[in-house]
Amino acid sequence: MRGIWRGAALLVVVLLTVAAGLGMPSHASAITPPVVSPAPPPTGPVGPPIPTEPKAICGVPTGVLPATDFTKQPSADAMLEYRSAWRFSRGAGQKVAVIDTGVNRHPRLPMLEPGGDYVSNSDGLQDCDAHGTLVAGIIAASPSADDSFAGVAPEAAILSIRQNSGAYGPVGPSSGPDDDPNAVSTGFGDTRTLAVAITRAVDLGATVINLSEVACAPVSAGLDDVALGHAVRYAFERNVVVVAAAGNFNEQSMCNAQNTIADPNQPLETAWDTVGTIASPAWFADYVLTVGAVTTSAAPADFSLHGPWVAVAAPGERITSLDANGPGLINAQLGRDGLTPINGTSFATPYVSGVVALIRSRFPQLSAKEVMDLVKRTARTPGDGPNLATGFGVVDPVAALTYRLSPANGKPDIGTGTPISGPPQPDPGNVRARAIVLVVTAASVAMMAAALALTAIRRRAR
Repeated sequence: MRGIWRGAALLVVVLLTVAAGLGMPSHASAITPPVVSPAPPPTGPVGPPIPTEPKAICGVPTGVLPATDFTKQPSADAMLEYRSAWRFSRGAGQKVAVIDTGVNRHPRLPMLEPGGDYVSNSDGLQDCDAHGTLVAGIIAASPSADDSFAGVAPEAAILSIRQNSGAYGPVGPSSGPDDDPNAVSTGFGDTRTLAVAITRAVDLGATVINLSEVACAPVSAGLDDVALGHAVRYAFERNVVVVAAAGNFNEQSMCNAQNTIADPNQPLETAWDTVGTIASPAWFADYVLTVGAVTTSAAPADFSLHGPWVAVAAPGERITSLDANGPGLINAQLGRDGLTPINGTSFATPYVSGVVALIRSRFPQLSAKEVMDLVKRTARTPGDGPNLATGFGVVDPVAALTYRLSPANGKPDIGTGTPISGPPQPDPGNVRARAIVLVVTAASVAMMAAALALTAIRRRAR
């Protein structure tokens, strides 16, 4: 009997070894890309799902950094050169939903529409956090003769839906994001209200949805974002491009653990089993165009959360945009240490939303998936190929609007276009051959193990 057990143990070891060779996850926290099953989109009445009340004074102090000259070209504009893209498109006919902290009325947002409020009882055109207004300005602020700032798509309309705010909370004792892994911000707002807001934006005719917010949690935390997955799939299937922030890594924030990868150039599709922090809705890569941030020198920003779901990148450092508290511009917010520059993936995201609006206006025949592919295909891909920090690279508005389209159907001509550089792809024949060799080898070793076990039994019988 001892020989039988030894032979069986050897067989188990062989099978485990073969399984490892076939690429099974190597550690307990390994995850795979999320799968969103077909389901009706989440819906609900406009308004907070539970009673809320103000927890802070409405309004966040903002300002201008010393020695600022707004007549000079902003660094983000210089990097993307989106004004050069206005020869081909200015975003006319597009409605970009800004699901955020609300957007205040501003003279440089002439096509601003109310979309509702899931935080309190406004129409969506109240921004107590000076966040949604900055985002909307990056997307669609009108040019002015008094300065050099303008939004990427100045002829696009903005649909404002207030979905989260640090100035509000549930009636009663306050609770922070540490008490709710599904929170998308401090204050009020979570993945459930975000999901309903996305559905509403689609139903109100948005062609692009900007989500400069994220829920972060460790893989083991049990993030409840099923409804959010259904919402972004609903948008995608109704030809709406959803653009989402990758998230800001900060030890004091919800995204408090960076996804560190041993090989930064590891192929995106094989990096899922090394993820430690989930970012939602960013990780729904099949239905969302996720945006990481780069510095003013186009290097990956240290605060930008990495992940195999990152599609492209845009400027996210030293941002200029509209002042939520007045008619002018700002490039700083007032904190404990005084005025600090405006940084974050929240502000990289609207640059990409603006580019998507330009593309959708110029090429209305393209589907949401084709637009997403075009943005990635024309991005300035790093020399080593797509990576976990910036995806396919920094978006390029002019390249996207002048990309070669097939004259037959007006769609991106994948066959004749210049493909983005990337890691070498395995030859399907070689992959199949390797699999066959592994299976045959496993079977041979298993037969050898069985023969050894039988030999041991016979020797003991003698």
